Amino acid sequence: MRYRKVANSDVTVSEVGFGVWTVATSWWGEHTDASAVSLMREARDLGITFFDTADTYGNGRGETLLRDAFPGGERSDVVIATKFGYDWKNRPTEAAAGHQEAPQRWDVSFLENSLHESLERLGSDYIDIWQFHNPRMDALEQDDVWHFLQRVKQEGKVRAIGVALGPAIGWLEEGVSALEERGADVVQIIYNALELDPGRDLIAAAERAGASLLVRVPHSSGMLEGRYTKDTVFEKSDHRSHRPEAWLTNGLKKIEQLDFLMRDDATLGQAALQFLMRTPAIVSSLPNIYDREQLLEFGAACETPAIDEEQYARVAAMFDDNFGLEREREAGVAAENRTSDEIKASTS
Repeated sequence: MRYRKVANSDVTVSEVGFGVWTVATSWWGEHTDASAVSLMREARDLGITFFDTADTYGNGRGETLLRDAFPGGERSDVVIATKFGYDWKNRPTEAAAGHQEAPQRWDVSFLENSLHESLERLGSDYIDIWQFHNPRMDALEQDDVWHFLQRVKQEGKVRAIGVALGPAIGWLEEGVSALEERGADVVQIIYNALELDPGRDLIAAAERAGASLLVRVPHSSGMLEGRYTKDTVFEKSDHRSHRPEAWLTNGLKKIEQLDFLMRDDATLGQAALQFLMRTPAIVSSLPNIYDREQLLEFGAACETPAIDEEQYARVAAMFDDNFGLEREREAGVAAENRTSDEIKASTS
């Protein structure tokens, strides 16, 4: 494993991190507390020291799982990122709301309480990276929120301030504002070999601002893991079951063209992570790890061959040409690529 430092902080993260929502929610299958804790502890033993969660994941379960996985003196062995902004305790009931996104609140009194409760659930007196959770521009424009964040950073309750952008493709304006106008230490984005935009513009903004980036969905919802076939069927509880059939069929056509990234000693899933590591501003990626097999595969990605400039340029050219697929036929798929169900998963 290799490690990188988050800009403007003393926080160092593993290049491959662990997104806790895969074990704290049911969107990738069920995990008992014991199995989730065991998987995270094994990840730490493999050198993965960065764990990303949110207060909403499993209604606080993601944070309590981390407390159980790394209690007491072990807390300092890991770097924990969590998120704030959803008033998830007052979300409408599922029956009444149809799994609607929870309401957001950005008033300082609410954030004070959110910080206190996250620290309690984590069993910690500090949070390494505290992130806005899917903020719109109105949240990022509130000066009092940023003054509060700077205060808790100075008090040592938070080591770095982050902004986790929403799952829908877009969010460029919010990301650039957080990086260039608000001075966020780190911004979490969606970026992968099948979805380069708006990531490329956000990378440029991070480089201009001297800030860092975290990447989630590095495998494009599993497409770049190289395990799907035209006959793949997802469980009804799996968020990918809500996607249109064309998402799968067109995705398979795209990854067929990425075989040049493969090596005898690297899987497509590992190459997809190396694709991200070639960018210095990206300090860590968060693959969806939901079993031991994936943990071992992705945890070893740093040991596989790097992606060179020629390979990156080839991927970029394919993306800009939509991988040779008809754009009219793809338009509907692109609109559905980040479904409302994934927003619900990110706030569950």
